[in-house]
Amino acid sequence: MKNHTETPRFASQKTKKMLNLSNQQPFAQGSNRKCYTHPLDPNRCLKVIRPQNIAARFERQSPAKRLLGKKRLNDNAQEIRAHHQRAIQQCLEQNDEGSAWAHLPKFYGSVQTSLGKANESELIRCADGNIAPTLERLIKEQGLTPELHQGIEEFLSWMRQTKILTRNLLPHNLVVSDRFDHPRLFLVDGLGAPTIPQALDFVPGWSSRYISRKIERFRKRLAWEQSNEGLSWEDFQALR
Repeated sequence: MKNHTETPRFASQKTKKMLNLSNQQPFAQGSNRKCYTHPLDPNRCLKVIRPQNIAARFERQSPAKRLLGKKRLNDNAQEIRAHHQRAIQQCLEQNDEGSAWAHLPKFYGSVQTSLGKANESELIRCADGNIAPTLERLIKEQGLTPELHQGIEEFLSWMRQTKILTRNLLPHNLVVSDRFDHPRLFLVDGLGAPTIPQALDFVPGWSSRYISRKIERFRKRLAWEQSNEGLSWEDFQALR
């Protein structure tokens, strides 16, 4: 069994010096992180934690959960841990970067910025140089076209083949690039599994069952994204 205290392998890092983001606006942001273009490389992304949001989430939790600390709410720390998972590290140790990064942005670890520590990764762009749109946006704009469907099936096949673990797959956490012969999906957020499921990854057959459940839920989510029933996601799940 692999010792999880070992330093994980990531894609090769260019620089570790302090990066100044003071003159930049984020190109995207979620509830816990802001995403910036790397000031020295337009093809890299820097994800910076929003500490005030972590503090607010921590205060809303029950006393029992607070005993677990704030670190588990840090999306950057979780993302680093997710890249340490067995399936990704096996690909990298076997020099099979093509499989590891086929549908993930290349990951370079953490770097210091003027806004605090950031996770550095590949910034997925389209052929025209624009940042790749989310799957959610494309479905809203054009529906689930045959080309998008092909890209989705390729992504799900990659999950089954590599056994890379993710959290629930959400269309706004997947971006679509047209730099290939058909639309290719990349998971830009939501990599990794919670602590217990990730620990069970060594049980034979377990990861395949876990991934199958995630794929089944994702297909249901796609059906909801395209439905005109006016139901909330929670109500849609309950009826299916």
